[in-house]
Amino acid sequence: MLHTTAKLALAPVLIAQGLKLRRRALRLPEAQGPRTGEAGDGPELRLLIVGDSSAAGVGASEQGVALAGRLAAELASTHHVTWQLVARTGATTADSLARLAALPPARFDIAVTALGVNDVTRSVPRASFLARQADLRALLADRFGVAQVIASGLPPMGDFPALPQPLRWVMGASARRFDAGLARATADDPGWHHVAFELSLTPDLMAEDGFHPGPAGYALWARMLAPAIRTALSSAAGSG
Repeated sequence: MLHTTAKLALAPVLIAQGLKLRRRALRLPEAQGPRTGEAGDGPELRLLIVGDSSAAGVGASEQGVALAGRLAAELASTHHVTWQLVARTGATTADSLARLAALPPARFDIAVTALGVNDVTRSVPRASFLARQADLRALLADRFGVAQVIASGLPPMGDFPALPQPLRWVMGASARRFDAGLARATADDPGWHHVAFELSLTPDLMAEDGFHPGPAGYALWARMLAPAIRTALSSAAGSG
């Protein structure tokens, strides 16, 4: 309630800051390179990565040092990983749903989702965001055979250097609310796992735009997600 009241009171300032940021923000390209690949030896692991500009590797020069490449490298120590990336700058959860629905059906063992920041910046209602996340979970299972979904938590937007105050405070509070809702939504689903984004976004981990991870940030993010993927796979194998 306090957050909503503050947003209403600050609305003129927030709108002005948002418009200025869109005009002047440094826009970095998505990471170059293939969006499919394979790595490692061992049991087969078919991995689908779905998300926004962070999943697309903005802030890294090429996919090998972005999230997809780093995650494949982490998992390659225990599996033969074949991976595919479906991500685009600016994507909301609804955008990703539409993009996945337009792809031909395929089979993956596990999916990693990195979404929510654009839902926050575009003022998508939290209830709508959570409903679309549930739809995404269902689509991944029905169309792509995904038994396990790893939902990467929203990053601490209140730490993004690119955002001025009070916009930074408001975006940070919204991101925390969205993330808490996502954690609750996944709690009772044995095939849907929320992984809190626990990285401290220090300048050395950020790209020059002050909004995305840099290569060092992507490496740590992948290192954070990989154990959750292995745990989910082990749990699925044990229950099967």
